[in-house]
Amino acid sequence: MLIEDDADDAELTIHALKKLNINHLTHIDDGVLALQYLFNEENPDPSLILLDIKMPKVDGIQILKGLKNHSEKKNIPVVMLIASKDGKRYVESCGLCANGYLIKPLDSKNFTAILVEMGLTRLTVTTSATEKSVEQNTRSIS
Repeated sequence: MLIEDDADDAELTIHALKKLNINHLTHIDDGVLALQYLFNEENPDPSLILLDIKMPKVDGIQILKGLKNHSEKKNIPVVMLIASKDGKRYVESCGLCANGYLIKPLDSKNFTAILVEMGLTRLTVTTSATEKSVEQNTRSIS
């Protein structure tokens, strides 16, 4: 799952993922809708969340905090998408820790290295939100 509000960053991320043959991805461009999707029991948990740190309304820190404080969601791997190395320090200063950090724009080599480091070398992202209530701001990439 990609949670990213910037259309250009989302397209670059999707392009990098396609280079890795990850062709099925749920993209949500709004933090509020992302929380609704993630905490809707009807939706499957994603294999991995790529989470932008800065978004309006609900930011990546709030989403990460919600996931890490939830007994059933805390083990979902989360990679924070940050603009600079300062982003990692910011996340950690909030008392949180993500599974990985990538500086935007996403580079397929760095992403592969993070997956290997996290033990997710056989990652398949297959969730789809096209039929859910968050349909208008969610799109499945294929």
